[in-house]
Amino acid sequence: MNPHVDFQAGRLDRSAPFYIAGHRGLVGSAIWRNLEGEGFSNLIGRTSRELDLRNRADVFDFFAATQPRYVVLAAAKVGGILANSTYPVEFLSDNLRIQVNVLDAAREYGVERLLFLGSSCIYPKFAEQPIREESLLTGLLEPTNDAYAIAKIAGIMHVQAIRRQYSLPWISAMPTNLYGPGDNFSAAGSHVLPSLIRRYDEAARTGAGSVTNWGTGSPRREFLHVDDMASACLHLLENYDGAAQINVGTGSDVTIRELASIVAEAVGYDGQSHWDASKPDGTPRKLLDVSRLATTGWSARISLPDGIKSTVAWYRENPDHIRGLPVS
Repeated sequence: MNPHVDFQAGRLDRSAPFYIAGHRGLVGSAIWRNLEGEGFSNLIGRTSRELDLRNRADVFDFFAATQPRYVVLAAAKVGGILANSTYPVEFLSDNLRIQVNVLDAAREYGVERLLFLGSSCIYPKFAEQPIREESLLTGLLEPTNDAYAIAKIAGIMHVQAIRRQYSLPWISAMPTNLYGPGDNFSAAGSHVLPSLIRRYDEAARTGAGSVTNWGTGSPRREFLHVDDMASACLHLLENYDGAAQINVGTGSDVTIRELASIVAEAVGYDGQSHWDASKPDGTPRKLLDVSRLATTGWSARISLPDGIKSTVAWYRENPDHIRGLPVS
């Protein structure tokens, strides 16, 4: 059994080995950039080809060899409505194995501080808005991504169980919808914002007269730039120690129609937008209550229009960055 670690808020050791699981993904790469900027000099990362986190023996061998003191578990199989509804088995099985292997190995090899990253889809489809942390497990999930949500809920429970049984100050954070450099812009695997950027950018380049989007455009969503998320992760590791998952977001939302309009302006598209109501909308609204996060002294800094403009610029500078369903 690991010895009790008394958590005291303050700076993490910038020279200690720090493993970012999923360091090539949207969130992990932003966390890596932020940690480098904050002076961390012993960052550890492995691609999914170098280390398959679904392989338990390999994960334990990796932890034995690297002995990280801190860990952020940002590795996951992720995707939008189409991907989640098409591949529920992979979203459940792969994510459960990744989480169990990393969390068990981290406990076995004495990781002091660990941050598990989940998703706001863990909350019930019709949770009271804005969604408080206490809403977890109080209602039915959105069926289009329930497999992924169940996996993430299991991760939260795993962290809480480790806190109870081994007295380790590990924490979980649930970000709202994230976007920014390094996102997945593929047609099959992307979330709503990168999907809109890809679609409207193509329409602007080809001179298309209209763009057709999924759903009615009426659902409301909250979006957080991934660089803000990375900042929040380090802040929480240095300032938060609680058993409950903590929401990370901006505290404000927009309709998908409004989002499409912001994207169209950012890419310079002046055509028409149509909406295919035969396609699913997903959850009608998903806005996180971030009051608990605010009490720790952190708030988002990057506005949605500015964040989308910079993301469009990055996307255009990286035209080959269209990928399938990532594992890390």
